[in-house]
Amino acid sequence: MSTEVKTKESLFSKKNRQLLKDPFNDNNPITVQVLGICSALAITVKLEPAIVMSLSVMFVLAAGNVIISLIRNLIPNRIRIIVQLVVVASLVILVDQFLKAFAYDVSKQLSVFVGLIITNCIIMGRFEAFALGNGPWKAFLDGIGNSIGYAVILIAVAFVRELLGSGQLLGKQIIPLSWYIDLDKGTGFYANNGFFLFPPMALIVVGMIIWAQRAKNTKLIEEN
Repeated sequence: MSTEVKTKESLFSKKNRQLLKDPFNDNNPITVQVLGICSALAITVKLEPAIVMSLSVMFVLAAGNVIISLIRNLIPNRIRIIVQLVVVASLVILVDQFLKAFAYDVSKQLSVFVGLIITNCIIMGRFEAFALGNGPWKAFLDGIGNSIGYAVILIAVAFVRELLGSGQLLGKQIIPLSWYIDLDKGTGFYANNGFFLFPPMALIVVGMIIWAQRAKNTKLIEEN
């Protein structure tokens, strides 16, 4: 009984819980490490593809971390990057085929960006920096934590861009049509801001999130 309790405590120890919590704030892969910015700019025009991309990265990173951790002692150091690329490419192919089979419309929206998960700096970075030096359970938690940290930023940016750019979320009208300006009737006060649908606005929104995060957490302010 005591062994079982110790096992549970070790599985969810403070250090292990920290692996899940750190990527949300102190070590967020996008806003702190400045990795994975490309997808934050490219696929956040709408909320749906951002959610699908987030789930895809979560699967690839969590599963890939575990696989690399399991075989880490078998990988010759000189070919470790090649092995990591083979693992991530295989997982991305599974994700791509799954999306084409069960979410074809979203797969078309994501286009080449699903394939570009292979070169996502967050994934290769976690393989190299963490999975190669830790056990499967810690590697799994690290993968989940970093992918959720990535997803939070991606979904937040997509939420703002789709809502203010088109007045919709997940294809449903959120801002009431009665609010929109109708010049013929002389009614309304609101108009969609099309600028939010262009890539520069994604960078601006990410920048605002970084500013808010660093203003709240002074530990992240870089010393001059």
